[in-house]
Amino acid sequence: MTFKALDSLAEQIAQHLAERIIRGELRPGERIQEQKVTQALDVSRGSVREALLILERRHLIVILPRRGAQVSRITAHHVRSLCTLMGELYILLGHAVAERWQAADELAPFLILQQRLEAARQAQNIDAFVEDSFNVMRAAYPFADNPYLQETVENLQPAMSRFYYLALEQRKASMSDYLELFARLLEAVRQRHPGGIREVLTAYGQRSCEQVLAALEQA
Repeated sequence: MTFKALDSLAEQIAQHLAERIIRGELRPGERIQEQKVTQALDVSRGSVREALLILERRHLIVILPRRGAQVSRITAHHVRSLCTLMGELYILLGHAVAERWQAADELAPFLILQQRLEAARQAQNIDAFVEDSFNVMRAAYPFADNPYLQETVENLQPAMSRFYYLALEQRKASMSDYLELFARLLEAVRQRHPGGIREVLTAYGQRSCEQVLAALEQA
């Protein structure tokens, strides 16, 4: 793997390991050994150690005394807790867009993402679908103009991506459900309808939670 200078080396290592955890290549409970990562990626042990701390903050691993780093396990309690919290954060972002968009072209990024999500669904491309699902939130950040909200969402995004990936691997038809809800959300935003936004995003959160829990039982 070749690293670029855009992000810190530790951040790039963390992203590399996060992708493997999200896709299930590194399984829950599996140890992540600093020395092996150092040798495999040809990086310093200090950078790997820093990357592991980033992953711990993002709830993808746990670092245990005398046992080192392990991929965190997913429990039903974790799923329900994170889905509930993320649902409220989605609602905050949705309300911000509805309140602050002025010209129709300001909504263009969301329409482009809707098209990309549909293309990913047709191609059954889970990686692209999950990534662009979170790009929808990133497109909403400028409307919210809240660095604390943005930081919170970004730190929780990898754990939520892991849940989504698990659910979509088990049932790819779920992508159609998400797209239907996204279309309803865009209409509620256009209409500046806060009640509609909450209704759609609450349904989205509940459906996501149910699908992740169902996938967890089958895993």
